Amino acid sequence: MRALTVPRWIAGVLAGLLAGAVLVPAPALAHGGLAVSVPAQGSTVRTPADAVTLTFTETPAPYAYFTVTAPTGARVDRGWSAGQPVRLATPVREYQQVDGAWQPLLYNTGFPVRVKVAHWPAPGPYVVRYHTVASDGDQVKGEISFTYAGAVTPAPPGWQPPADPPAAELTAAAPGPSAPAAAPESGGARVWIWLVPVLLVVAAGLGYVLLRRPRRR
Repeated sequence: MRALTVPRWIAGVLAGLLAGAVLVPAPALAHGGLAVSVPAQGSTVRTPADAVTLTFTETPAPYAYFTVTAPTGARVDRGWSAGQPVRLATPVREYQQVDGAWQPLLYNTGFPVRVKVAHWPAPGPYVVRYHTVASDGDQVKGEISFTYAGAVTPAPPGWQPPADPPAAELTAAAPGPSAPAAAPESGGARVWIWLVPVLLVVAAGLGYVLLRRPRRR
């Protein structure tokens, strides 16, 4: 019996669809999220900067909490300040619930925060954590990490690593929203958006192969 073979064009279409299904980014579900950071997630920094910058789609709460942790485990953050709004190089699409349905919103403006770095005690992985509250009362929290490969810098005179906890307003805030199963472009929806074309192409390819098979006499 001759083995079934799939034509090259069908294999190419399948590969493209599967790649697209893997590479489609998941949009943020709650507004006020992180849009961009400097340094970027997973990047390598070779020059000791005096601050890291986090840009959000909404002004962080005045009691927002930011930390920078060195490879030694000690914090090296030295307070934060909000900057002037900036135009985002790449607009950010987020989803909000309007009348019980998830609606996409496009954000072109970013709201930066500068978190000062007291010193760079060692090369290696650094972690920046943020915790704030959006205008609707939902928590916005997360972290980014990067690698520092620059020179070690000394601590300021009399430096003591901060150990302050998040403000009570943050711990009392509501958790961030979770998208329902039918939310636009949610994880499950994105799978079916790509899976249906893939299944159709597979079915068409199998039908093509079966029709091309010589019949037994």
